[in-house]
Amino acid sequence: MAIGTGTEVDPKPRHDWSETRAAIVFLIPAMVGFVIFYLRPSILGFYNSFTDRELLRPTAEWVGLANYRDLLGDDVFWNALWVTLKYVVLNIGIQTVAAVAIAWVLHRLVRFNSLRTLMLTPWLMSNVVAALLFLWILDFRLGVANNALDAIGVSPIPWFGSEGWVIPTVALINVWRHMGYTALLIFAGLQTIPGDVHEAAVVDGCTERRKFWHVTLPLLRPVLAVVLVITVIGSFQIYDTIDVTTSGGPVNASRVIYLYIFDQAFGRRNFGYASAMAVALFVILAAVTFIQMRMLRANESDLA
Repeated sequence: MAIGTGTEVDPKPRHDWSETRAAIVFLIPAMVGFVIFYLRPSILGFYNSFTDRELLRPTAEWVGLANYRDLLGDDVFWNALWVTLKYVVLNIGIQTVAAVAIAWVLHRLVRFNSLRTLMLTPWLMSNVVAALLFLWILDFRLGVANNALDAIGVSPIPWFGSEGWVIPTVALINVWRHMGYTALLIFAGLQTIPGDVHEAAVVDGCTERRKFWHVTLPLLRPVLAVVLVITVIGSFQIYDTIDVTTSGGPVNASRVIYLYIFDQAFGRRNFGYASAMAVALFVILAAVTFIQMRMLRANESDLA
């Protein structure tokens, strides 16, 4: 009872159950889709990694850790993992540097929203279409790229036919396709940095270069951490560009881990062994993500 007013005061605010029910209704389709298309297949895949399940055989025998023991001695698996790692380093390194530069230019110099939207155009193209496009452009004999090199007196380059060129070529294709999207994510992070921070740096006599390295990048660190986690996981999952352009060749120079898993599962019909490789890849990605989050201190902000 409130003193002097004659009115009652409710000490606890009442919970609006109508909003909770509405939220649950909207979440149900997403949760059903998650269980059917993600959780259940993940559990089945983990179970199959301990069996000798094959594609056309209805029953499977429990083999314990046999698939994982075979994995440790599989030279093709380790080569596929090494090839994938080389691709990830090239793709993420070039893409991140290019995306940060583009995002900074968009933030500091460009005021046209149409140009920012244009950056998404390559990302809206499917991986298969982009791979076919560059397969024609970089064709050894008829491609525009080699014809241009020949016109200036440079020998044609076997972009997809050389063991030394194939992974850098595929990496640059995916850099071209994804750097606009990555740049917009970083651009969104740049917009969260208060303008008075940069103004204070200018007052203190910071040049544009020093301001970028000592003010902008440290404040951008949490956003960069999230972007790197997303792009690294996506890069480890490279498949369609390789399948369309090289099918893993020449020899095994571009046989990435996803291509090897697909070949074991649907080419050789060895679901058990393919599931073991998928579980191993999951563990690797979880470890890489944990290391990234700890090293980049993604849960901390210098703005606090």
